Amino acid sequence: MKIFRFFILLFVLSSSFKLLAQIENVQLQHPVYSFLKEMYVKGLVDYIKEDDPVMSRFEIINLLKQIKSDHYLLSKTERKLVYKYLEEFSDYLKLDNSTQLFNPDEDFVSGLSDVFSQKVKYLYGYKEEGNNIFLEGLGHFYHGQRFSPTPTNNADLYDIGFRMRGTIFNKLGYNLTVIKGGASGNNSIAETIEPKLLSNYKWVEALENIGNYGFNYGYLKFYTSPMNKMDLSVQLGREDISFGYGYGSKLVLSGDNPTLDFIKFNFDYGVIHFTSLHASTVGNFSYDISQRYTKYFALNRLKLSFKNLFDFGIGETMIYSGRGIELGYLSPLAFYKFIEMDLQDRDNGTLWMDFQTNFWRNIQLQATFFLDENILSNLQDLERYTNKTAYQLNAFWYSPLNIDDVSLILEYTKIRPYVYTHRDPKNTYTAFGANLGHRIGPNSDELMFRTNYNFNDRIRFTGEFRFVRSGKNIYDDNGNLVKNVGGDIFLSHPDLVEN
Repeated sequence: MKIFRFFILLFVLSSSFKLLAQIENVQLQHPVYSFLKEMYVKGLVDYIKEDDPVMSRFEIINLLKQIKSDHYLLSKTERKLVYKYLEEFSDYLKLDNSTQLFNPDEDFVSGLSDVFSQKVKYLYGYKEEGNNIFLEGLGHFYHGQRFSPTPTNNADLYDIGFRMRGTIFNKLGYNLTVIKGGASGNNSIAETIEPKLLSNYKWVEALENIGNYGFNYGYLKFYTSPMNKMDLSVQLGREDISFGYGYGSKLVLSGDNPTLDFIKFNFDYGVIHFTSLHASTVGNFSYDISQRYTKYFALNRLKLSFKNLFDFGIGETMIYSGRGIELGYLSPLAFYKFIEMDLQDRDNGTLWMDFQTNFWRNIQLQATFFLDENILSNLQDLERYTNKTAYQLNAFWYSPLNIDDVSLILEYTKIRPYVYTHRDPKNTYTAFGANLGHRIGPNSDELMFRTNYNFNDRIRFTGEFRFVRSGKNIYDDNGNLVKNVGGDIFLSHPDLVEN
């Protein structure tokens, strides 16, 4: 009887509140996130998950509706963008704003005629109350040109694929995305166009007569709202994600890294926002299969968000390998550093704190302080190699001097030597040899300035300046290490290795 009551209660909690059939996420690279950020700084949005930016479609629609309600405060371009995104994310299968290539109500030729229109395009779409499915075609072509006298100074990338997404039972979102592509020309230029090629197995393996690559994503996401202003979600699968603050790159999880396989838990209630994530990835590529291995990335994060004041968050990560999933790191209610000590101090842990202002309209400040490994001893001696710390300061100014549709971003990042390294090379802060954190790596700093201008709802101009300084390790002509200055993410301090 108790078990029966429990399932009755679970059913009531998961079905008596929000009934929204758009649980699937909007991909990390979608430009709507930049627009929402600008509206957040402008003060037209109460809260966005900027530090954990991937959101469900219904969440984005709710934010767009909130912006639309203040339409009198919007510029002409901002109004057009709001209506454009509302049309895109509402998934209305109406002939006046969408088209399907395989539409049972139209012939195939009619669908082809709308390929170059401004309508939302699907290969196929079907929806009813609580359930839907959308099949979208994907394709890209990139050309890169390097102005140099080298024989091959250009590269072309071309790919094709599909995305199947939707929601079933009003609570379970799903996504399956497959992309397959090839490249010709200079490989170095191709990797500049698409940096993720450097951690793509087919590209790095390079055993075929043409450079080729593939990306695939897929997940299930359960969402429920058991009471007013309380949101709970669990996601299992693989998808591009990022974590933490940062405009040029992020100290915690940049999003430039290989796609992770993960299980993720999100809880939001009032001012409290909590995330727990456990992911798996791989180590450096090796042609020797026996040298390949799996590594794990665990993350817990708590943030307090006070409307029109500030957000303050604290989080930690743990990277480990050489064994299966560690149950101690699966718990969302745990302090990883203490658990690591109980597990005999084998793993690579970090702790970070961040802060964001919300009390100035059109201006927002951010700060992140990142501590790697030894977080307590000798913290006052910032020149000591064991103090592997980093920090980032950001400023975002929207509509500067009342110039509509313009944003200015200033960011400074400082990463001390040996940050992200570990005495066990397998536990470095990397996946497939790529840095999980800020792309400049250890013993570096960067000053970045960026300006964006939304010319209209279709064209956005971006200009960016970066000044980067990096301290590199010194090697002799034979490749032997002469001086280790903490600039190689795969090479820790010799004292740490010996200990």
